[in-house]
Amino acid sequence: MLLLALLWIFTPLAFAQPPADMADHRAKSVTQVVLGILSYARWPVEPAQLRLCIVGPTQYTDDLVKGTTQATGRPVVVQRLLADHPDIASACDAVYIGQLTSEERSRLFTTLAGRPVLSISEGGDQCTVGSLFCLRVADEQVSFEVNLDSVARSGVRIHPSVLQLSRRRAPGS
Repeated sequence: MLLLALLWIFTPLAFAQPPADMADHRAKSVTQVVLGILSYARWPVEPAQLRLCIVGPTQYTDDLVKGTTQATGRPVVVQRLLADHPDIASACDAVYIGQLTSEERSRLFTTLAGRPVLSISEGGDQCTVGSLFCLRVADEQVSFEVNLDSVARSGVRIHPSVLQLSRRRAPGS
């Protein structure tokens, strides 16, 4: 009887989609969106290989940290750096920003000011605090917002098509 009760309790869990599968799906979706954003960005001096730095703890970079190649064939080299790394502005063409304190975030953006570094924040309200792009990750879709003021000051040119994509809303938003 106890075995039947346990089986009855745990059977729905056995058939539910494991959280790891959803997390993997989100990570792959975030990678696609990040690579898409990077492919429509132009730096004053185009790097032969794009250096993407991940700063702070993140939720969706498992797929991204493996490194990859853009559709153009340009390699994307991914590394993790601390927010206060002294060479972050010269070691990175783009930064993917995870969870940082407001003080860490402020110091990071002070360091990046005036440098052609594209910044993408994983979530939250960072688009009002300096990031060029802010990801919005949902179960079925990854979208993003653009901080036009930060884009204008960054020195990185963003193709207008990407700016238009940011205006699209997920169904039900």
